Amino acid sequence: MSRGLVTLTLVVWSFAALAANDQIPQAPRLEYVPPPPGSYALPAIQRAPNGVVLAADGTTQPLALYTTGRITLLSFIYTYCTDPVGCPLAYNTFVAVRARLLERPELARHVRLVSLSFDPTHDTPEELRAYGGKYLKSEAGLSWAFLTTHSVKALMPLLDGFGQDVAVELDERGGPTRAINHMLKVFLIDRQGAVREIYSVEFLFPEVVLNDIKTLLIEEGVNVD
Repeated sequence: MSRGLVTLTLVVWSFAALAANDQIPQAPRLEYVPPPPGSYALPAIQRAPNGVVLAADGTTQPLALYTTGRITLLSFIYTYCTDPVGCPLAYNTFVAVRARLLERPELARHVRLVSLSFDPTHDTPEELRAYGGKYLKSEAGLSWAFLTTHSVKALMPLLDGFGQDVAVELDERGGPTRAINHMLKVFLIDRQGAVREIYSVEFLFPEVVLNDIKTLLIEEGVNVD
C-alpha cells in the first residue's frame, strides 16, 4: 500500500479536552464499495515482534500477550497528538470498529484493539488510563489495551520489528527521548502473531478493517453472516 508521511507536532495537549470540545475528527467516510469478506486473501506479511511493554495498570507484560490468541488491530500513538490524520484518526477508527463489533458479540470476542505509545517519557500508565477512559473496560469479550514501554531503548526494537519508520529526538547528551516523526500505520495481526495487513491513511476506513477482520475469521471457519 502507498504510505503518506505524517509529521506530528509535539504539543502536550490534552486529548480528553479535545474530545470534550468535539475537536477530534470522526473516522472518514468510505467513498467506494470494498470487496465482501472472504472474497480475497490476506497473505502473511511479517511476524509481529515480541518485547516487554508496560500496561495501563502498571504491570509489565510481554507484547506477545497482546498480539496472539485473538485477531488484533494495533497502532502506535501519542496520547497528546492532535494531527487530524495522525493518532486521532487511528483512535476514532478504532472507536468505530469497536462499536460495530459490539453489535455482533459473537464476532467481538475474537478481536482485541491495542494502542502502543511512541513516547514512554510522557505516556506513563497514568496518562494511558486518562487517554483510554471508558474504553479500558472490556465488553462482550472485546478488549482495548493501552500500552507503553519502560524506555525508548525498549521501544525501538518493537518499532523496528513492525517496520514503523520514525525519527528520534535526542537529549543534550545524544540519548533518545522519544520518537517524533512517523508515518501512520495500523497493523492487523492474526491469532498466531502474523501481520496480515498494514493500513496507511489512504486505506484506514472502518468498513475496510471490519471486512478484513471478517476475512480472517472466515479463514478460521467462523461464521460471520
